Amino acid sequence: MNYNNILSKENNGITTITINRPNKLNALNKDTIQELHEAFDAANKDKNTKVIIVTGSGEKAFVAGADISEFADYNVKQGGKLAKKGQKLLFDFVENLSTPVIAAVNGFALGGGLELAMACHFRVASDNAKLGLPEVSLGVIPGYGGTQRLPQLIGKGRAMELIMTAGMIDANQALNYGLVNHVTTLDELLPLCEKIANKIARNSSVAIGAAIKAINANFKDGVNGFDVEIQEFGNCFGTDDFEEGTSAFLEKRKANFPGE
Repeated sequence: MNYNNILSKENNGITTITINRPNKLNALNKDTIQELHEAFDAANKDKNTKVIIVTGSGEKAFVAGADISEFADYNVKQGGKLAKKGQKLLFDFVENLSTPVIAAVNGFALGGGLELAMACHFRVASDNAKLGLPEVSLGVIPGYGGTQRLPQLIGKGRAMELIMTAGMIDANQALNYGLVNHVTTLDELLPLCEKIANKIARNSSVAIGAAIKAINANFKDGVNGFDVEIQEFGNCFGTDDFEEGTSAFLEKRKANFPGE
């Protein structure tokens, strides 16, 4: 599929989606959000894709925020619709994909960019990364899940401070907070993400999808995560992957998971 604002390429089980608006520091506009939705959806449905990596083009930015010019004149109703549609199309959509998504955070991840990174299943940052939610400096709050996911990842107090000051933290501070899992050089960012992705790809994609669902359930209001875990654990026993995984273990050989 051809896109105007992103690039998507599958190689050896890894689909890399690159936001490709370097002259706009890869800012998210409505068209880019729609294209990202389509690319994530296609990768998730592709049997060859075991892991998705999302990153930004160039060396300066993962995503430097939303395209403010698109909504500067919106009213209350339009603003609410913007947040609701964006969360449904991209941010909640990514979080709930059954295919694991790694954010390779290169450079600035601000506003909607950090919200996209937080919607991914985990994050790896380059040492030049700067992360923050500066929305209150524009008279608005994060609207793509930032007020919910940031406290889940770094704790309420730290999230309150970061959001209220509209400040940025560097990659090492993000690592200390637990906002990112690893920090590396810009040159090694994608190779490290691919190394982790290859480790993930060796395991059962069906079981990984079930684990994502169970883990996410713990953060959903009114949902008992333990009950979801029990259900998903039981469901695994009816899969071809479970049969292959247990047979391979007992036969002392490497498993060749069919993904079913």
